Amino acid sequence: MNEIADPARAVEADLAAAEDKLIRLLDSKEPIISEICHYLVDGAGKRLRPVFVLLVHRACGGNDRTAIDAADAAIALELIHSATLLHDDIIDAGTLRRGKPSAFARFGAGPTLVAGDFLFCRAFELCGRFDEHLVRTAAQACIQLTEGEVMEGRLRHDSGTSFNDYLTVITRKTASLFAAGGRVAADLAGAPKATVDAMEGLGNSVGLAFQMIDDLLDILGPEEKIGKPVGSDLRSGIPSLPMVLGIERNPELARLFRNGTALEDGAFDRMLAALREPALIDRARDIAREQAAKARAILTTIGPSIYRNSLASLIDAQVSRES
Repeated sequence: MNEIADPARAVEADLAAAEDKLIRLLDSKEPIISEICHYLVDGAGKRLRPVFVLLVHRACGGNDRTAIDAADAAIALELIHSATLLHDDIIDAGTLRRGKPSAFARFGAGPTLVAGDFLFCRAFELCGRFDEHLVRTAAQACIQLTEGEVMEGRLRHDSGTSFNDYLTVITRKTASLFAAGGRVAADLAGAPKATVDAMEGLGNSVGLAFQMIDDLLDILGPEEKIGKPVGSDLRSGIPSLPMVLGIERNPELARLFRNGTALEDGAFDRMLAALREPALIDRARDIAREQAAKARAILTTIGPSIYRNSLASLIDAQVSRES
């Protein structure tokens, strides 16, 4: 497959239309809700999920007539994702998001929580006109998101967290939206069931690879690139990919993680140094590459096009990114 420098270029017009509508949907009759939503969403993020949905739609035979529906599906997933960011910062007491104070830090827990609820409602207002099975797909993704959040919280500072536990968490919390996006996009394009199922699998692998690299960047930094304090997951006791791999081979790391970094002077720095061990980093990247390889293999089940090539580039970009 030929590489595309910027995957979003292939769906530039679709993405621009989606972006315009997304920004309009952030407005509320209550100014504080509008302010928080625009503060988080305007000009921020790479719109990875909308780009993925729009590329899958076109790669599966979608046309200008069905592009309006695909754009609405892409916007709905971005609204859901944005809502989870607001709620996550409340849960984690996160003070930095995308290189600036989080909505939680700037506006407080109450208004931020309500703004997140508003975004969820906007998402389902938007996709409520779709066929029942498409709405159910989006709803199931949201259910998985909430269950993944609770499971992650249950496993905080748990040195017995297995790799399979970790996979379950990120499948629910991150990959579920990508999987739903792939499925809905292919369905809206009129693709056969086998292709719809394949695009759901594609989204799952892309989402897993994305989260695995996110976990690595959390410990590698630097802060100015990742837009949040280095080691945020570590400080919160979240069992990220490096941590799960690390506690399998380092009893001291397991002890420190179990006890919490605040219980001992210098514990955080020692844990961070252990997690940056080159062999551990290489292993984590290899696992992410395995998911990328699965995604690329799934792409071969659909016909060649600039959209398929752009999806291949998007996949590769996830495992090579530095921010």
